[in-house]
Amino acid sequence: MNESAKINWYPGHMAKTKKQIIGDLKLIDIVIELLDARIPISSQNPDIGEITKGKRKIVILNKCDLADEKENKKWIEYFSKKGIQASLVDSNSGKGIDTCIRQIEKIMEDIITTQVEKGRTGRKIRAMILGIPNVGKSSFINRISKRNTAEVGNKPGVTKQKQWIRINDKIELLDTPGVLWPKFENEQVALNLAFTGTIKQDILQTIEIAYELIKFLLYQEREKLCERYKLNNDYIEKILNQNQPENFNIYEIMLEIGKIRGCIISGGNIDEEKTAKIILDEFKNGKLGRITIEKVSNNN
Repeated sequence: MNESAKINWYPGHMAKTKKQIIGDLKLIDIVIELLDARIPISSQNPDIGEITKGKRKIVILNKCDLADEKENKKWIEYFSKKGIQASLVDSNSGKGIDTCIRQIEKIMEDIITTQVEKGRTGRKIRAMILGIPNVGKSSFINRISKRNTAEVGNKPGVTKQKQWIRINDKIELLDTPGVLWPKFENEQVALNLAFTGTIKQDILQTIEIAYELIKFLLYQEREKLCERYKLNNDYIEKILNQNQPENFNIYEIMLEIGKIRGCIISGGNIDEEKTAKIILDEFKNGKLGRITIEKVSNNN
């Protein structure tokens, strides 16, 4: 990947957002941190852990339907070992939402009991939801509140004003305006975010991202890649073992996928851009099957 693809992006308004969150933390009991189940580490904003220190917290692994089931369980255990309750959610279908609500109530059980003992009944649990853009925050809010409260859109920062949202008789949610971007601390984090569509493909070169995704799939999820694009494993082995640089071999496999998908332009050449977009869109939308990019085994 070329030098221009390496991003070091930390927008100025982040400081303002952080200051606002720190102020709002005084109003809430528990933090809900939303992550992408396929990339739980890359989809974190490292500042969230720091600024919410001391607050009770639950991690939501959203888009769990797109991630490998075995890896989902491992990530739940990973956070549990760190003393953090984690929950699997698919905000589109609503799967896991009821479990998430029960977990929030359980985490706050002792506080509510103490309040009741002091004669303070009816006090609601106040929660704050935090997450980077395009991790599914608005969809999660709409699903958990059972109404279209938050505007859903791909533009970062589409939620503009502070609002309390009723979840049920026990919980109300403070949606947080402003945007907390991930920190692109290394090239792999940026790629992981691009693979999943968390950052827009025009930030990084589409063809380069697709090339890197094919490379990952060839070595980590070859069976699913072969099944989706009708590739033969013998053919892949033959190409990968050619006496030329690895990137030439992987690029050749990528062009073969374009050929299979009919991305042919004048002169019988393959439309690289169209091929790249097909590969990235199909991966992002789960067409290659349930795939987790960040494995727990690589983060211990």
